Amino acid sequence: MDLSISHGQAQRLLKQRNLLAITATGLFGLSVLLTLTAAHRDREVVLQPVLAKPLTLSSSHVDKDYLELVTRDAALLTLNRSPSNLQYWMDSILAITDPRTHGRMKAELMKIFNEQNGSSVSQYFTIEQLSVDPDALTSEVNGVLHTVVGSKEVTAEARTFRFVWSYSGVSLKLAGFGRVTKDGAGAESGKTSNKSDGGEG
Repeated sequence: MDLSISHGQAQRLLKQRNLLAITATGLFGLSVLLTLTAAHRDREVVLQPVLAKPLTLSSSHVDKDYLELVTRDAALLTLNRSPSNLQYWMDSILAITDPRTHGRMKAELMKIFNEQNGSSVSQYFTIEQLSVDPDALTSEVNGVLHTVVGSKEVTAEARTFRFVWSYSGVSLKLAGFGRVTKDGAGAESGKTSNKSDGGEG
């Protein structure tokens, strides 16, 4: 009788052990699958700005619409300034600058800050055309750069500016920007090496 009871208990313990082993193996496999899925899945953040449609950001690429909107705002920020807002202008640009180019960008902005601080020279830019290349992380804006001394506009010149971006995770940062100039043959070349340019006037 005791032998029969002991045998039955042993069988129950064996079944429980086997069930536990199967469950543990299944959970381990599931955790591995979830880990691999999370590692290879693009991270997305859905924004709900005041726009015609929501924007979705993915860690795998920059959305074209998002790059256009950021370029538009960056162009208006970087190319519009007056002596009365130079500190805000510089701080705002540095806030969106890639940390890797922060030092060089600040040095270039400080040159403009020191040149125009206390002067009566202002400038503003009217955008006429904007193009972006999400693959190359570059964008260009065409328009007219107006220079004002006091209350009088002294120049209004057609200009093209190129912006270079860096993208990590879902963070888009400004790596450099500058005016696109033409060489002697009339071909365009971009001066975008961390320089703020826009410094005409």
